[in-house]
Amino acid sequence: MAVMTYTEGIAEALEKLLTQAGRSIDVAVYRFNNPKLVGAIAGARQRGIRIRLVLDRNKYEESASTRALFAAAKIPLRVRYGRRGPGSKMHHKFAIIDGDVLVTGSYNWTLESEEQNYEDLLILRNPEQLAMYQQEFEMLWAASAPAQE
Repeated sequence: MAVMTYTEGIAEALEKLLTQAGRSIDVAVYRFNNPKLVGAIAGARQRGIRIRLVLDRNKYEESASTRALFAAAKIPLRVRYGRRGPGSKMHHKFAIIDGDVLVTGSYNWTLESEEQNYEDLLILRNPEQLAMYQQEFEMLWAASAPAQE
């Protein structure tokens, strides 16, 4: 397994991966308010890339800035509570790009995670691991509701 290091922050590494997408981007994250990453996804959508996002419903509903970012970028998304409904968390932090790149770790896609926290992000290309995450994403997508603006 090759270990890659980045001189830039995690957001820049993610932005590069998102801008290189050729077919699809599936994202399931607890929090998402990083304008750079929203811009990268909006750009991918404009290039015709299929975008599917699932965010934690509690965090989405309580964050006016997140709702405004996604509305301005015209990115549709779905929201999901955790396993026990309101108050429980959809706490995932992963993305699948083109069905062959998986990014996962502690990193929330937020400015706070980028500027204040110690975070980690793994970039994996293992087909068996990808398949498990894709199965989880498909379940979340099917069980999630469209976000209300």
